[in-house]
Amino acid sequence: MSEQITGAQSLVKALEHAGVDVMFGIPGGAILPAYDPIFDSTIRHILVRHEQGAGHAATGYAQVTGRVGVCIATSGPGATNLVTALADAQMDSVPIVAITGQVSSSAIGTDAFQEADIRGITMPVTKHNFLITNPDDIPNAVAAAFHIASTGRPGAVLVDISKDALQKMTTFNWPSEVILPGYNPILNPANSEVVAAVNLIAEAKQPVFYVGGGLIKSDASKELLKLAEFTGAPVVTTLMARGAFPDSHKQHLGMPGMHGTVAAVTALQKADLLITLGARFDDRVTGQVSSFAPNAKIIHADIDPAEIGKVRQADVALIGDLKNTINALQIEVEKAFKKAKPDIADWWKQCNGWLNKFPLGYDQPSDGSLSPQYVIERIGKIAGPDAIYVAGVGQHQMWASQFVSYENPRTWLNSGGLGTMGYAVPAAMGAKVGLPGATVWAIDGDGCFQMTNQELVTCALNNIPIKVAIINNESLGMVRQWQTLFYNSRFSNTDLHSHRVPDFKMLAEAMGCVGLRCETKEDVDRVIQEAMAINDRPVVIDFNVHRDAMVWPMVAAGASNDDIVVAKSMAPIWDSQEL
Repeated sequence: MSEQITGAQSLVKALEHAGVDVMFGIPGGAILPAYDPIFDSTIRHILVRHEQGAGHAATGYAQVTGRVGVCIATSGPGATNLVTALADAQMDSVPIVAITGQVSSSAIGTDAFQEADIRGITMPVTKHNFLITNPDDIPNAVAAAFHIASTGRPGAVLVDISKDALQKMTTFNWPSEVILPGYNPILNPANSEVVAAVNLIAEAKQPVFYVGGGLIKSDASKELLKLAEFTGAPVVTTLMARGAFPDSHKQHLGMPGMHGTVAAVTALQKADLLITLGARFDDRVTGQVSSFAPNAKIIHADIDPAEIGKVRQADVALIGDLKNTINALQIEVEKAFKKAKPDIADWWKQCNGWLNKFPLGYDQPSDGSLSPQYVIERIGKIAGPDAIYVAGVGQHQMWASQFVSYENPRTWLNSGGLGTMGYAVPAAMGAKVGLPGATVWAIDGDGCFQMTNQELVTCALNNIPIKVAIINNESLGMVRQWQTLFYNSRFSNTDLHSHRVPDFKMLAEAMGCVGLRCETKEDVDRVIQEAMAINDRPVVIDFNVHRDAMVWPMVAAGASNDDIVVAKSMAPIWDSQEL
C-alpha cells in the first residue's frame, strides 16, 4: 500500500519531480500547510518582500535559463499581487508556474477571509490555470502546469489549491506522461509551406529578416545566423529579440519600432519580403498598420497559430518550432540558391546608406550635466557582452536597448508587451539566482526603482549580488517626453523630486547594499568599475542625469513608420516618396 502523505507534501514532491530547484514566494494562511514540507525540501525557497517581486523574479530566472520559473503565494491579496507578474510573463511568452493557496473548498464562494477567485481573475492573463480541491489531483495538475508552461508558445500557468486539499491525506503518484487532449503544439511546419516560403525568398529583391522574441524562446539563434549569412539578407531584431542576432554583425540593421534605428524601420517599410520569425507585428513595431511595409509579401513563422493573420495577413504561414522551421528553410534555400542566388546588392546599397546617414547617437547636455545615454553606454562597454542587462520600462529601457551591444541571446531582459514599471530589480534578482556566475545589471529609472526596490533586501539577505544603475532624471521620463512633445510641456504629475527624496544612496545602504552616487561624466567609469569589483553584496548607483534627454529616433503612437523623426522638431526625416 502506498504511503499516506498530506496534499502539501504531495505538492512539494511534485515540484521536486518537475525539476524545480528554486522558487520565490511569501507564506500566508491558505498556503501555510505547504510551507511545512518546504522546510525539509531540497528546493531553495527565497522569501521575497512582495508577491509581485516573486513573480518577476520567476520571470527573470526563466528568461536567462530557459527553464520554468516558479513563484508561490497565499490566497486573496497574496494571489492578486501576482496578477501583474503573470500578465507580464504571459505577454512576453515566458514560462512560469504560480502556486497559490485558496480558502478551504467548503468556503469557496462565500467571500471568506482572504478569498479571491484567482482562477477567474487570471484566466485572461495566463496560458492555463487550475483550481484543485482534491489532494489526489495535485501531482497531475503540477505536471500538466509545467508541461503547458514550457511547451508550444511558453506562458504563465497558475495552480490554485484549496487549504483543505493541502491538509488532507493522499498518496503520491507522479504521472509517467502528460496527456492533454486538444493540446498538441505543432512542432514542424508543413513542407509545402516551407517550399512556398523559399520560392518567395528566391524571388525577393529587398528581403528583411524580421526577428522577434520567439526566436530566443526556441533557442534558434545559431540557426538564424546560418540562414541569414547564407541568404545575405538584412536582419532586424525587435525589443524582445535583442541578442538573438549579434549587434556587431554586418547584416544587422538594429532594432525596429517606435524607437528603432532609422535603417531598421525604413528597411521594413521598403522591403518586398518580410521573413518574420517569432514576431507578432506588435503595434510598437508596425506603427500605423495600414501603412506598414506596404509592398512586402509576408512569410510568418510562429509556433502559435493564433498569431498568423492576427495583425497582418501572411502570404505563407510556417507554423512550428522556430528551430525546426529555420532548419527546414535552410535545406530548401540551399537547394534553390544552387539554381540561382538572388542579387540584393542594390538593396544593401540602400540599407547601408540609411545606416551611414542616420546612425544611433545622442547629444551631450549643453549645461554640463550627465548624459543618461553615456552612462548606459559605458555600463555596456565595461560590463561587456557576457553580462546580463535587465531594464525597467521607459526612457532608460529604450536607451539600454539602443546603446548596449548585445551579442548573445538571453542577455537582455525587459518587460516588452505589458511594459511593467518595477520589473527590473526583482527580474535581475531572479536572473542572478538562475545564473549566479554572471554579472547582472539592472538598469532602472528612478520611477521604476521606487516601485519594487524592497527586493534589494531579499538580495542582500540571500547573497544575490546584483548591480543596479538608477538613471535618475527626477521624473517619469518617458511620460515627460510625451508631455514635452504633445502637451506643450505641461508637466502634469511627472516630477518625482528624486534628487531630494529619497536619498537612493542611503536607502540602498539601509537595505544592506553598497550605495554609490555619480553626478559627473568624469566619474562614470570609476564608479561603474567600483561596482563591478564588489561581488559580496548588491550595489546601487544613483546616476544623477540630465532631466530633458529624449529618446530618438521616434515614431509617434499611431503614426506611420514613414514619419519617423530624429529630433525635437518632430519633422519627419523624409516623406514616403523619398524613402
